[in-house]
This record gives sequence, structure tokens and C-alpha cells, in this order.
Amino acid sequence: MIRDLATPAPAVSILTPAYDVARFIGTAVDSVLAQSYPNWEMLVVDDGSRDGTAEQVTARQDPRLRLLRQDNQGVSAARTRAMAEARGEAVVFLDADDWLAPDALERMVTALAGMPQAVGAYGAYAVMAETAVPDDLPLRRKAGPFASGDLLERLLIQNLFVNGGHLLLRRDALLRAGPFLAKLRYGEDWEYWIRLALQGPFVAIEGTEPLLYVRERQGSAYRRMAHDPAAFAPAMAAIYGNPALADRLGAGRLARMRRRAEAENAWIVGRELIRHGERASGLERLRASVAAAPSPKRALLLAAAHAMPLLPRPLHGPFAAYPG
Repeated sequence: MIRDLATPAPAVSILTPAYDVARFIGTAVDSVLAQSYPNWEMLVVDDGSRDGTAEQVTARQDPRLRLLRQDNQGVSAARTRAMAEARGEAVVFLDADDWLAPDALERMVTALAGMPQAVGAYGAYAVMAETAVPDDLPLRRKAGPFASGDLLERLLIQNLFVNGGHLLLRRDALLRAGPFLAKLRYGEDWEYWIRLALQGPFVAIEGTEPLLYVRERQGSAYRRMAHDPAAFAPAMAAIYGNPALADRLGAGRLARMRRRAEAENAWIVGRELIRHGERASGLERLRASVAAAPSPKRALLLAAAHAMPLLPRPLHGPFAAYPG
């Protein structure tokens, strides 16, 4: 990164909620300690862990690293606590079981500085096995291309971000958006990104190399809840009940966006049902999704889902069963 040495590097706050992640959080913290960009602080909020999570953090000695403790209140409350304590001009929400590439902050800061009106910058990531360590091969990669600009309508249809670890967000935009909604147990980040998109555009970070490595964990909220249609309802109610969206888009347009989002949710539920072994129910959801929002790609994937019993496992693609 080429930077005017007379201009101080903006401080970045990495905010990490942590609950019973002693197996993983050392890797997350070590990835921050290894950053090529030096002007950061990391706030780990131990949300009532019982397994030695805090001890893994305190074993790493660096004045830029802070541990906050609280009784278990959930991930949204932990993030909001960290936001209140953060001192940086920009923020990354790094999950405790993920890790950053060594140049992630440097690339994020450069991209955000290049678009002063942007509320955030985002880019590539890789999905890793639960037991993976750095330098292991990923299960899959999301390398782009990614869109820059106003992402509000895209985000209203689907969550474009795997989580907050490949996003650098301006702190003043976070203050305008407000806290995470503690009442949401699933989709709380999706609802929050939409509130941020109301504040301004996003900029895509150049390059296909991952910024973030995401563990695909058996006990994750996505694995536990994405196959249940009821899990989407609270976040959908919070998103589409936001009066700022009706003011921006108008009631009719917003209603059309909601129908498309419901079709997208049905696709996710159907895919996850198949991955959990409930093939008949999953196919029913997939068919309903394609009927509500048809596209050539989804029609082909639906045909592939129907043909799965005839295909070898390596060709099951996004419908491949979860291990175990």
C-alpha cells in the first residue's frame, strides 16, 4: 500500500464476540497480531464463556488487544458492547472462529480510502473445514466480481456478505445505523447491513485473494437454523418493518422486494433441507422458489437437485450433504 506518510493511518477496531470458542479464538487473535497494517485495536467480548476462551485471549500479550467480559447475552449484545468501547475510525466484525489474511486490513483500508463516500468496503473470502488451520486448502472460495455502489436493493433480496469479517465499516456510519437488534437470533447481521446500506454505498475491494477465512462449523447458527422457514421470520419482520425503507423505496416497490426476498429464503431453506437429508421437503421449497422468482440458473440447479440420486456425490454441488 502506498500512503502519504504525512497522513496518519486510520485506526481500525476489530470487534470479536466470543462464546465457548477456546478451540478457535487463538487462531483469530493470531491472525490480527500478524497484520501488515499496524494501527489497530482488537476488542474481544467474552460473552459468558465456560471453556477457557478468555484464557486463550489473555495468553497473547499485546497492548492493542483488549478483553471485555459480560454475562451471556448473545452475539448482538456482545457486538453492541464492543461498538460502544471501540476507538477506531473504522470497524471489522471478526467472528471468533474465523481468521484474517495477513494483508486484509491493509487492503480494506486502501479500498475504503479510495471511496470517501462509502460506508464500507468488502471483498473475497474462503470457506474452510471446521478443523482447518491456516494454509489448509479451502472447501470453496468466493472471489467475486463484487458490486460497488448502492447495494440496498440487492441486500433486501439476500445477504451479500458471509459475515462481518470481510467488511471494513466506517464508525460514523455505525453510529448513525445504531446497535444490533438483540431480539434477533438469526439474520441479525443481514438486518444490520441493510441499515448500513441506507447510510451510503459500499466499495468492492480489488483482488481475488481471500481477506477472510470462514469456518463451516457444525454448531453454527446457519447450520442449525437455515433449514427452518420460521427462523427467517423475525429478521424479515424487522427489515421490512423499517419505516426508512418505505420512505426510500415506496410501499409498492418495497412489497415487490419482499416477495423476491421470500423466494430467496425459500431457496435457501430448500437447499439446506436437502443438505440435512430431507430431500422431498427441500425439493418442494426449491420448486416454490423458482415459481416465485424464475431464472435460468435456478431452473438448471432445480433440475440438478431432482437428478441427485443419479449423480455421484462430487457432482452434488450446493446440495451436497453435510458431513455426519
